[in-house]
Amino acid sequence: MRTEKELKDLWFKFFSEHGFKRVDGGSIIPENDPSVLFTTAGMHPLVPYLLGEKHPSGNKICDVQRCIRTNDIDEVGDTAHLTFFEMLGNWYLGSCPKEEMIKLSYEFLTSKKYLGIPSEKLAVSVFEGDEIAPRDSETANAWEKAGIKKQNIFFQNKDENWWALGSGVGPCGPDSEMFIDTGKPKCGPNCSPACSCGKYLEIWNDVFMQYKVTKPGEKAERLANPNIDTGMGLERAIAVLNGVTNIYETGILKTVIDFINSKAEVKYLSSEKATRSYRIITDHVRSAVFVLGDYRSVKPSNVGQGYVLRRFIRRAVNHARNIGLDRKYFADIIDLFVDKHGDDYADIKANRQQIKDAFDEEVEKFAKALEDGHKEFEKVIAGIERHKQFAKEGEVVENIISGKACFRLYDTFGFPFELTKELALERGYNVDEEGYKKAYEEHQEKSRVASAGQFKGGLADTSQASARLHTATHIMLAGLRKMFGDDVYQKGSNITPERLRFDFNLDHKMTEEELKTLENFVNDVIKQAIPVRCEVMSYDKAKKSGALGVFTNKYGEEVKVYTIGNVSKEICGGPHAQNTNELHHFRIIKEESSSSGVRRIKAVLE
Repeated sequence: MRTEKELKDLWFKFFSEHGFKRVDGGSIIPENDPSVLFTTAGMHPLVPYLLGEKHPSGNKICDVQRCIRTNDIDEVGDTAHLTFFEMLGNWYLGSCPKEEMIKLSYEFLTSKKYLGIPSEKLAVSVFEGDEIAPRDSETANAWEKAGIKKQNIFFQNKDENWWALGSGVGPCGPDSEMFIDTGKPKCGPNCSPACSCGKYLEIWNDVFMQYKVTKPGEKAERLANPNIDTGMGLERAIAVLNGVTNIYETGILKTVIDFINSKAEVKYLSSEKATRSYRIITDHVRSAVFVLGDYRSVKPSNVGQGYVLRRFIRRAVNHARNIGLDRKYFADIIDLFVDKHGDDYADIKANRQQIKDAFDEEVEKFAKALEDGHKEFEKVIAGIERHKQFAKEGEVVENIISGKACFRLYDTFGFPFELTKELALERGYNVDEEGYKKAYEEHQEKSRVASAGQFKGGLADTSQASARLHTATHIMLAGLRKMFGDDVYQKGSNITPERLRFDFNLDHKMTEEELKTLENFVNDVIKQAIPVRCEVMSYDKAKKSGALGVFTNKYGEEVKVYTIGNVSKEICGGPHAQNTNELHHFRIIKEESSSSGVRRIKAVLE
């Protein structure tokens, strides 16, 4: 059986031999891309470099990136879907040598030194072309030249083989996906990797980011600085390489499933419902571990990343109830994941107890919410009974809890629909299941629309506005240290194209006078029109030079240091303005407490 570690080691060995520099993956909480809640792909931490900034490790790099995707959260529980996964990636930054990348892809897949997959078992897909961009014959020819038979090269449409931002505007390009032919018979004469028949299983994807679209529907233009971005999902690749179609039968996922099976009252595979619960618990606890343990950790809440985290934990608790798993075993499951992933992700290991404490605190809050949900359930029943009591003559009031009421119990109190249904039946009531499904689907659609809207920014929106705000945080920190001393450090930040949010240690609420002094300091630096200088150097040299740095476990061997005259010198991944005069005018809109001993400033540039 292939293991996750073996595949990672092979990946880095192969690409290192071919001149790619290994770099550390980024946070699971995006730093340079405000368009998504979580890092959903290996490209997100590299946004500034995909836009043309120079990477400190050069223009050929490789990594493994922790990712979370929640668009398919309702599919988790089957054999293939996860919310958390690891993505193996490699990049050409500023160039797009397709033939070279395809030759490397073929070698890694087929060489006996690496994955050793027989060439005849491989199939690939390429972009067939349309009115926006031409047919990608270059990629097809490169695959045939590398060793893929012509009949195993499939031309497919934009839905299958084109990468673009959600808005359809900005950087884009064709991709080429690689599949293993399972040997299953074709589902029909037009059977291809686009089918869902299971004959072809995807293992890797090369994205050729060589175009840009300025307006929706317009013809694509060539990018001045193209890139290649590839991604291999670790868990799915391991399953494919081991000849199984169920990702939960591999690695740490199987280890956790087996542990739960030894503790739960209802056994794994005893029913479809139980099997689904086992897999949801396994996936959701791991996702919660990575969000809580990340060096940019968030806590459960009712908004943004905190809301998704809360949903992970509460869904895990619900499904533990389904199989009779005592909640005390969550701590053991967390340990299994930390023991497995801690060597690759130092922040997960360092924050083991923090993860457990925050997880347990949310479980306790959920227990209280369920108690409140029970009370609300009783109010719903009482309302129906009152309606019966005061019904007009001839009016029939049925013992049915409306779909709207069921959904409110779920959405407001986290009260599982299955629990509402169970309690209703015990009391002689039915539930409007179709009405609940309709309300739930409407809620999902609103969430999808909001998510799509959030993704429309992507690479394009992080360029100018975010770059200026990044620079503003450096100047602001310099001002805070001048006012309150060199013991003041950044404790966290979040930047969107509209505003900055900056956390720092301070033992008091800032006065109006102090806030005005800070504003004046930043605006004075802006007026001085100081160039922002970027240098690439070793991490040790950067620290010796006096550069400030936070979250030190995230830095690689080489870092970028941004210097603003005699005002500021910081290690940072960027992006940044080239001169302070680009910031125009800085204004603080709010100062508040973030946590004990930590203050938070929100500010804008006008």
